[in-house]
Amino acid sequence: MADIPRPLGAVPVAAHGHQIAAGRRTVLPPESPEAERELALALGGGPPGSCPELKAVCARHPDFLDGWARLGQAEYLGGDPVLGYACARVGYHRGLDRLRRHGWGGSGEVRWEDQTNRGFLRCLHLLMVCAATLGETDERDRCRSFLQDLDPLDGLRVGRAPELTQGQLLPADLLP
Repeated sequence: MADIPRPLGAVPVAAHGHQIAAGRRTVLPPESPEAERELALALGGGPPGSCPELKAVCARHPDFLDGWARLGQAEYLGGDPVLGYACARVGYHRGLDRLRRHGWGGSGEVRWEDQTNRGFLRCLHLLMVCAATLGETDERDRCRSFLQDLDPLDGLRVGRAPELTQGQLLPADLLP
């Protein structure tokens, strides 16, 4: 049986302010191969990477979502959750804009299993982690709920992770 479209007003609005309609799924297009190559070089053997190199990637590719996520992770892991939060917020908002340009419209799923969605989801996850570290519990809870609603398969395992508390820093191996 085919899904019957419902007016957006029929889809409940969650605490994070977005409507998530089951069955609607958005997959972002791939990033530029050049940006991906530069990020891989900046990361070297893996996260967290060098902040100056990651900053250069973001400067050359300011719309590269995973660049912002990885720079934010590096700042966070370097002990600066405020800068990590700022980078995550930039990537998150650029990601919302990109999702809307590709049909998301504020509702529907954005899953981790789709590789091209991972930069946006990393930014949202980092926003949650940094908000928790900074004691922004409302923001932490909204981000956690949003992640779970966007990806009902819970590819980032936020539904199974313990809640983060103020001042707590996660180790690198717990960041996606």
